[in-house]
Amino acid sequence: MELHILEHSLKVASIEKEGIEICTHGLIKLAFLASKTRCKFFSLTETPEDYTIIVDEEGFKELPQSNLISVADSTWLALNVVSGGGNASSSQPIGVTKIAKSVIAPLADHNISVFMLSTYQTDFILVRERDLPMVMHTLSSEFTLFRVVNGETVAAHNLGISNGFVKPKLVPRPIIHPLSSPSNMFCVTSLDPDTLPSVATLLMDVMFYSRGFPNNVLFTSASGELWKMVRIGGQPLGFDECGIVAQISEPLATADIPAYYISTFKFDHALVPEENIQSVIRALRTESTAQ
Repeated sequence: MELHILEHSLKVASIEKEGIEICTHGLIKLAFLASKTRCKFFSLTETPEDYTIIVDEEGFKELPQSNLISVADSTWLALNVVSGGGNASSSQPIGVTKIAKSVIAPLADHNISVFMLSTYQTDFILVRERDLPMVMHTLSSEFTLFRVVNGETVAAHNLGISNGFVKPKLVPRPIIHPLSSPSNMFCVTSLDPDTLPSVATLLMDVMFYSRGFPNNVLFTSASGELWKMVRIGGQPLGFDECGIVAQISEPLATADIPAYYISTFKFDHALVPEENIQSVIRALRTESTAQ
């Protein structure tokens, strides 16, 4: 398999709920007016606490300076796993499940913190820019590494971490953060870019007023299943603790349960099929008490 290191230098920020009004102009530009900005990577996630934005340096310039916006200290790089030189096939495991043991667990074993963003099409694993040499060394035995440079995919050369490298001692990863499952049900969807102009105003309602998605403009999974959320964390998790994603994704991968994983500025979230939610909660709570 291939691991692509994307060229974007990313910022992770939190916009407080009362700060969304001052950010609306920039967010609309980033989401709907690609020709008006040099931004190439943009993600916005709303939770009850805040809005989490992941954006490259050009996109970050579109946001105002405000004490209602908190920015994580580090610069992040996005990694993307590609199977067979192309997109993952529909027969493969979904979301973080397919990379739990090949990517997430090895990085946790080497005390490398990750920030996850699962989407309908793929999964992005964000790592701190300063951790890239160790990331490449850790994953080079499992993946062919490539970097994206000026839009072109080229071979990535090892950055020289070999001398003094100590193989980590593998230890159990008990789940140490509280788990909860809100009553909401979710649909994982993808928008055809060609339809964006015709639904832009409706999507603005979704982003800023939560009116719900319009019908017949979204791709959904073939079975049309609904998803339930497992929320990880009672207090804000921060960015320094390693292994949180692995604590959740490894048991799900072992049980062959598909999951999308979304990290936000304060908490982590896993989406699992609705019919699996009770067995997922039991399995994860068993994992937390078994160690």
